[in-house]
Amino acid sequence: MKWLARIAVGLAALILVVLLSGALYEHEARARVAAEYPPAGKLVDIGGRRLQIDCRGTGTPVVVFEAGRDLQGSLSWYRVHDKVAAITRACAYSRAGILWSDSKPPPNTAKGAAQDLHNLLHAANEPGPFVLVGHSAGGPGILVYTKYYPAEVSGLVFVDASHPAQFQRLTAVPGLQIPKMPAWDRFVRDFAWAGSIRLQPEPPPFDSSDAARIVNAYGPYSYVSATREIESDEEWFAEAATVHSLGARPVYVLSGMKPSAQRLGITLESEQIRLRLWRQMQTELAALSTVSEHYEDVSSDHYVQDGDPDQVVAAVRWTVEKVRGEAAASLQ
Repeated sequence: MKWLARIAVGLAALILVVLLSGALYEHEARARVAAEYPPAGKLVDIGGRRLQIDCRGTGTPVVVFEAGRDLQGSLSWYRVHDKVAAITRACAYSRAGILWSDSKPPPNTAKGAAQDLHNLLHAANEPGPFVLVGHSAGGPGILVYTKYYPAEVSGLVFVDASHPAQFQRLTAVPGLQIPKMPAWDRFVRDFAWAGSIRLQPEPPPFDSSDAARIVNAYGPYSYVSATREIESDEEWFAEAATVHSLGARPVYVLSGMKPSAQRLGITLESEQIRLRLWRQMQTELAALSTVSEHYEDVSSDHYVQDGDPDQVVAAVRWTVEKVRGEAAASLQ
């Protein structure tokens, strides 16, 4: 029995050495990335944590970009940020644990994310009310923000945004897989502090831009919070479903309607069902406001800000001009 005990002690010691070595490597890797790619914009303290925000341009209303469930954070908007900043002040930020922003312990609730953004904009001295622009799951995010801070929101732009009931509705699409977090991926994530994610094959950058290189460099860090957000989708979407009206706030719904059967791994017939359901849900988002516009972009699929950035800029311009018109009318 003594030899079994010695083997157990040896294995424990080996595991400890591997974990400590991995943790040291991860620490050094993050330090190298932070030195090579300093924050875009600035880091703002919101009470013991810092979030990254990048504001450009001048004018009102201030546009605030909310990214979807990915690793891109504020850089999700790099193709449109400067163009919108030529129209009015435009701020892109990264949620907790994405890119340069400090992480926070779970749970990752929709209300908590809205409060983070509220505190960030206040601490950064960015005056509202705001035009919120949400992509994908950022759509429910800006709905929840409007729920808790209605006086701060003057308009909304949904960029191929998620519908609060989309997961229930899309079960009607044969072969379409709803994103889930496999047990092995959760295990790898739990040991990210020891460099476990860096043992996985690095995904190819989404394009050749500096933004893509930065996103990949921070990927092993952002992955932890991004995947925890995915696991919180049910709570986020349920919270967003409690918003039944946006009143007369100008709302622009921009839908990516380019067929994506191959990317989604479904048949052409299934894709037609998905597009029909998606159109219905996007129409429902537009119906939340009495002042809305709905444009179907057949040249782009989900990432409209990449496939057709000028159309995103046009959607933001429409909303900003509507808000400005209402402000001018109220002064007469």
